[in-house]
Amino acid sequence: MTPLAVTAYTATSAMGSGLAAQLDALAHARSGLRPNDFSSAPLACWIGRVDGVEDVALPAALAAWDCRNNRLAWLGLQQDGLLDRVRAARARYGAARVALLLGTSTASIGATEEAYRRLDADGGMPDDMLRPAIHAPHSLAGFVAAALALEGPCLTVSTACSSSAKVFASAERMLRLGLVDAALVGGVDTLCDSVLFGFNALELVSPEPCRPFDAARNGISIGEAAGFALLERIEAAPDAPRLLGYGESSDAHHMSTPHPDGLGAELALRDALARAGLDAAQVDYINLHGTASQKNDEVEAALVERTFPSRTRASSTKGYTGHTLGAAGILEATVALQAIAHELVPGNLGGDTPDPACGAQFAWHNEPRRIEVALSNSFGFGGNNACLAFARAGFAA
Repeated sequence: MTPLAVTAYTATSAMGSGLAAQLDALAHARSGLRPNDFSSAPLACWIGRVDGVEDVALPAALAAWDCRNNRLAWLGLQQDGLLDRVRAARARYGAARVALLLGTSTASIGATEEAYRRLDADGGMPDDMLRPAIHAPHSLAGFVAAALALEGPCLTVSTACSSSAKVFASAERMLRLGLVDAALVGGVDTLCDSVLFGFNALELVSPEPCRPFDAARNGISIGEAAGFALLERIEAAPDAPRLLGYGESSDAHHMSTPHPDGLGAELALRDALARAGLDAAQVDYINLHGTASQKNDEVEAALVERTFPSRTRASSTKGYTGHTLGAAGILEATVALQAIAHELVPGNLGGDTPDPACGAQFAWHNEPRRIEVALSNSFGFGGNNACLAFARAGFAA
């Protein structure tokens, strides 16, 4: 594919709000996980909670959209000058020529949970929750479109943990087909009882901070995050980092368990390399999906071992943030972009006793290194997988 320029990007997670906070946490190997203090009946586990979400106030004109997920989205949009960059793109191309493509797993279902907890004697929702727009899967994208006055194609992608990675693929297709001239992509997911108790029912939640690729790992830690990136054609910003390619697959092996041989993950990976015109040996760093669940890490470690040379570095950063579900793709894409920009391979935080299945590619501690090409893996429930390939400005495969 013809590479695209990533002209702006930002992330807000348990590591902090904005890229500077994220880089500081990565550079100092500082986890944002903490004992669970979410819900009226918190599970005994650790979470990646974003500070300050409850204190965010939406602009008065957007009050009808108010819910925790949209508050986190608004907090995320305020970081790293992103709003100014989007406004500039809107002025340059026109509001109808900027696409909005956002991934989410649960959207604003937390607000719906609250409404059901407060049903009146007749089974009706309380008056302040009678806002249909926030009880819909499209709540996030609808809110951001209204907040940014964007009038181009507006799409919600909800493919579990690959959601906000797959938006990059949708954006590339729209730009290539000439439907738009820029695309704001990203994703937001917030903590809610449906997620915490749902994953706990699947026996996937660890009672302690998650330990990706550790021999004694025992489950995931759930987090929340908001992230965004602005994609334009290369000529608009020749000095910007690049989206070189993407890969997608849907192996549909099982509702919640990956294919035992990593078939879907490998299809997505090889699709990304082919579309980017890359050989596996050209990849300097891979941000792994690495959730700290038994099967995911086993399958992904084997895939890395059989595909990449020992010089390629690989790590999971979910030990910093927890698994942010529908926001994981964009959050970890920003980590890959920062790894390129700051010549830093983030260490695999939490993997104190490496699983023997992990090969020489794994970076267990931070490593300074010039990175030309970085991949980001996002593998979701139902066998829905995505892989993104990024590169430094000027890189030619």
